[in-house]
Amino acid sequence: MILKKIYNKSLNIFLNGYYKNLKGINLLGNVHFKAAPVIVKHQNAKITIGKNTVINSSKRNYHINMFSSCKLLADRPQAEIIIGENCRIHGTCIHAVKKIIIGNNCLIAANTNIIDSNGHILAMNNPIERLTIADEGRPVIIEDNVWIGSNVIILPGATIRRGSVIMAGSVVKGEVPPKSIYGTDSYKVIK
Repeated sequence: MILKKIYNKSLNIFLNGYYKNLKGINLLGNVHFKAAPVIVKHQNAKITIGKNTVINSSKRNYHINMFSSCKLLADRPQAEIIIGENCRIHGTCIHAVKKIIIGNNCLIAANTNIIDSNGHILAMNNPIERLTIADEGRPVIIEDNVWIGSNVIILPGATIRRGSVIMAGSVVKGEVPPKSIYGTDSYKVIK
């Protein structure tokens, strides 16, 4: 147990130092990495993570199945991911081609996908174009004190206002009002 604690602390110190030295990755204080996330970033993209945020990629001791490590992708030149302070993010994929902002004190459960792009254009008149043309994306904003349950998909252009709760298994599109509970059964605010 003591060796495990020493290993985890050493890994966290190493990852903080490693990411702080990469161009375009800005850690605003100590970030707590539990196992190594996957980070893919265009050389001109930016990723900012606030102090005391936990990026958990470890399946060990997590209360539900976590299917993969945290993944932060900012793979276009203008892409930006901003994560606030005191967040806990578990086994989540955050993929920005434009901008994804996560406020302070947010809880994001495992297997969540936050995307600001569909990856391909709709191209209903010429579906073959879906294979070769990427869409432009629309920013995603998650304000302070939001709790996102497991297995949630947050779609391009979504805004989740402060203090809201997103029920597990939901698909979020559009705007979720402040301090509301949003569920996928009817794609609307429940309370």
